[in-house]
Amino acid sequence: MAKTINITTARKEIYNIAKEVNECHEEVFVYNATNGNNMVILSEEDWKSIQETMYLNSVPGLTDSILAAAEEPLDEGLVYDESEPW
Repeated sequence: MAKTINITTARKEIYNIAKEVNECHEEVFVYNATNGNNMVILSEEDWKSIQETMYLNSVPGLTDSILAAAEEPLDEGLVYDESEPW
């Protein structure tokens, strides 16, 4: 479950937050009650994963193709044969 902390606590605990988001892969919401400039802290690995997902979802038809393939029975798929040239 995502953690929510105020910005003063985040400033004091930034090293612990960095360790936590990298180990647990859960984001930390940081709020600033003074001016409403809130933010989310997450690991670089998680950010790259989000970026990749957004890119793949932007390719026209890719999501529909993947979902359609998931509906196909496994016994109707092709069998990969390394000896067969493509």
